[in-house]
Amino acid sequence: MANIVVVGTQWGDEGKGKIVDLLTAKVDMVARYQGGNNAGHTLLVDGQQFIFHIIPSGILYKDKKCVIGNGVVIDPAVLLKEIEDLQAAKIEVTPARFSLSEKAHIIMPYHKAIDIAREAAKGRDKIGTTGRGIGPCYEDKAARTGVRAIDLIEPDILEEKITAHLKEKNFYLEKYLKAEPLNAQSILESYLKMAEKLQPFIVDVSLEMEKLLKEGGSILFEGAQGTHLDIDHGTYPFVTSSNPVAAAACTGTGLGPGVIDHVVGIVKAYTTRVGAGPFVTELTDAVGNYIQEKGKEFGATTGRRRRCGWLDLVVLQDAVRLNGLNSLAITKLDVLSGLETLKICVGYELEGKKIMHRPCSLKKMLNCRPVFKELPGWQEDISQSRKLSDLPDNARAYLDTIEEITGVPISIISVGPGRQDSIIIKGAFQNK
Repeated sequence: MANIVVVGTQWGDEGKGKIVDLLTAKVDMVARYQGGNNAGHTLLVDGQQFIFHIIPSGILYKDKKCVIGNGVVIDPAVLLKEIEDLQAAKIEVTPARFSLSEKAHIIMPYHKAIDIAREAAKGRDKIGTTGRGIGPCYEDKAARTGVRAIDLIEPDILEEKITAHLKEKNFYLEKYLKAEPLNAQSILESYLKMAEKLQPFIVDVSLEMEKLLKEGGSILFEGAQGTHLDIDHGTYPFVTSSNPVAAAACTGTGLGPGVIDHVVGIVKAYTTRVGAGPFVTELTDAVGNYIQEKGKEFGATTGRRRRCGWLDLVVLQDAVRLNGLNSLAITKLDVLSGLETLKICVGYELEGKKIMHRPCSLKKMLNCRPVFKELPGWQEDISQSRKLSDLPDNARAYLDTIEEITGVPISIISVGPGRQDSIIIKGAFQNK
């Protein structure tokens, strides 16, 4: 099996968890390379629903190793709760099956306090963060003042960092954000207790991955969010605080780019977005409500209602370039069943001209108008389709349009939430 990167091509919530789950059966290890617990993967396996925020969903396979790379930021309480919930569901989570990079940065209580207070202070101008402390944690990482997983098992270093940080953080919280200060001793005691439970899992993940590759094993790299939430390449400032793009699979785990064999981009058959930010194809009418309700478009982490719109191939075309996509996996195609007419955005109109890229300027982005191609819909239930020929002609025409405009072949089609509700149409994921 090839070493594969699974990346979201839109604004996250594309259904990456299910595709990761499908592909995990063919690899030896699953590695999470960026993001935090502001993302959620929802899986339906044998009628049982699992929601993952930190641990790679590959943990559901008993013979797979799962690792969290250095590019991820970790809330220890959330990680431990996820481990406990999995164990309660009879899913074994041991150091032999799961590792956490010693270089991963740790979300602290002051990160969450600052995140929440900042958003409250911004009022209507807020970015729409989840309040999980993700951004402030990445800020400390960039400022070279962060707490890393390795610090959890060195109590003297942890105490030194917490004490030093709180002098600055409490001043900022109290004097500028008008929020309550935090107590260093209570934070230290809480984190030392969690550190005892996490210590067996904390290792040099890069070395583990290198060893597996030398032994002929294969790795599936999974990110969180999507390409257009990337802090460098997304709709800045309405983005996440890390790099979801495929290249970050290497920097976020400690391996070189030469190990990557295939990049599959996950594309929801329509477009959704959570929180604020530009959304050219957004639907605020009955069709948008139909898609939202039928697709059950609520955030797995926050429960927030997702904004819905037509598929945007301008956004997708940019994702093809930014990630070097080798194939596409189309998810939630079944949600579009029942609509008489479908639209696909095949360009933006800006200042009287048609463009096929997303402008960097937020002002220009807000002035873009979608150029649509209309296609006939289909009424048939496609949830039982297991091969391409099972799909109605109009559904196949919809997929053909995506391939034709992007120039990227489709390798997987998801027609329902279950593991079995899938069509594999390309042999793209072969041995190296």
